[in-house]
Amino acid sequence: MPDKSGFAHYMLKEIFEQPHAVRETVLSCVTESTGRVTLTGMRISPEDFAGLKKIGVAASGTSRHAGMAGRYMIQELAEVPVDVEHASEFEYGNPITGPEELIIVITQSGETADTLGALRKAKERGARTLAISNVLDSTISREADGVIPTLAGPEISIASTKAFTAQLAALYLFAVYLGAVRGVLRDERARALVADLMFIPDKIEAALASNSQCRALAEQYHKVDDFLFIGRGIHYPIALDGALKLKEVSYIHAEGYPAGEIKHGPYALIDQTLPLVGIATRDTRDPLSMSRWERNLASLAEVKKRGGRVIAIATAGDDRIRQAAHHVVDVPEAPELLSPILEIVPMQLLAYHVAVQRGLDVDRPRNLVKSVTAE
Repeated sequence: MPDKSGFAHYMLKEIFEQPHAVRETVLSCVTESTGRVTLTGMRISPEDFAGLKKIGVAASGTSRHAGMAGRYMIQELAEVPVDVEHASEFEYGNPITGPEELIIVITQSGETADTLGALRKAKERGARTLAISNVLDSTISREADGVIPTLAGPEISIASTKAFTAQLAALYLFAVYLGAVRGVLRDERARALVADLMFIPDKIEAALASNSQCRALAEQYHKVDDFLFIGRGIHYPIALDGALKLKEVSYIHAEGYPAGEIKHGPYALIDQTLPLVGIATRDTRDPLSMSRWERNLASLAEVKKRGGRVIAIATAGDDRIRQAAHHVVDVPEAPELLSPILEIVPMQLLAYHVAVQRGLDVDRPRNLVKSVTAE
């Protein structure tokens, strides 16, 4: 087993390994001299990819949250409709699929039982299959028609961190590739999108500077009973994963919710004892992102007005957010489709430090295993 390299726990070590994990994943699929995405070892031709009418994603836990974010990437960059399903529910829904649909399965271990079941059901129904896996020598990697590897290295802590951000990078690369082969993205645009991704590892390094701030937040909030996480659009799956990380390692009840839905029920929970983590980043080059940001400001200000304790994940340099939140954790500015890779970092750190403050076994939470090999 790898050593902790001076870190107190594997989880913290793996959080800090994310710049390397994302960088290696990107370089495995990008030809640096041309800036183009290349997928190798596929039993699916570029023509097959170009002819896809629909994409389905089947995954579990954190991997499913990556798939939910990937849905936004693929639909925007490749203009193919995408559905995301719990792998454990895939076969029970009588999936209607076939050769013009691609089923993407996402897994850290490559051995997840329900994900393997979804893969086999998809193949049985005639669909093409693509795996995103951190283990190339795994059952799912061998049985899928193609594999995009996440080169995160061994992930020892049960709570997935670096595998998740590597999955997000892999899905973004696939979205760019698919957009290019379908003629949706011109070559110059595709290369510019890849160039944006190449800057992300350095931006993750900057996001990791929030470690001490997240430790201070954990000292303040580790005794609460509930947390609420909210986000809009591609950021909603990141809110879901922030909540999952916290409940996995700290045993605090945490719920992720779409920001626009909190008036439809969760508002009843808001009082002085409820911390709310709101994702309120912005891409100043993107009008839709700025519109979303304005609505997020209003939502967070309303929660603060009603007595909730607001922790905002925001873009560095955003002064207005400080009026709507009690605490602001900054991440670097990034394009809308890539900012989720940065937003999850302080949420991972918050979950880690809360668990440490509560005196828990961070790497081995009760009742959980790293790879769920039995349904």
